[in-house]
Amino acid sequence: MFHPDLIRHPDSCPALVLNADYTPLSYYPLSVWPWQTAIKAVFLDRVDIVAHYERAVRSPTAEIKLPSVIALKQYVRPSAFPAFTRFNLFLRDRFACQYCGIGRDLTFDHVVPRAQGGRTTWENVVTACAPCNLKKGGRTPKQAQMPLYVEPIRPTNWHLQEHGRAFPPNYLHDTWHDWLYWDVELEA
Repeated sequence: MFHPDLIRHPDSCPALVLNADYTPLSYYPLSVWPWQTAIKAVFLDRVDIVAHYERAVRSPTAEIKLPSVIALKQYVRPSAFPAFTRFNLFLRDRFACQYCGIGRDLTFDHVVPRAQGGRTTWENVVTACAPCNLKKGGRTPKQAQMPLYVEPIRPTNWHLQEHGRAFPPNYLHDTWHDWLYWDVELEA
């Protein structure tokens, strides 16, 4: 029987990476490895194959189905706090301006402007759309009469992962669903 994976190019076959406890290393960005890295990890005995694509790659002496879900053999302890990056800031703020709620033309804004002694920290930077950022200018939200939807905090990795569940990537292979969204109600 014909299977869509059989015509899939190997570069379109990333492997979902699970920790040794079979939870995803990361939701957003989703922890995936290219097929070459996954195959190498299999041969180095660093991972277990949990599921695979129907697509296979061949060498002169062997054929192996490409792994679609792999689990690390050694547990990787996640760090408690994420790095302060633009992407992580947008994720903390759910990709929405903290002044008007719009989700496009995003940048970041210092709540207390640097000109007034504000620093670039989790607690002083928020996601803002360009028009709101321009409107606020070098003033505080109170001075500009632009209240924040949510006061900025330093998120934990768990906090960002929970937000990441709301933004699934464009590509989710069928074999990944059981490992990504286990918070759904189980059937009896």
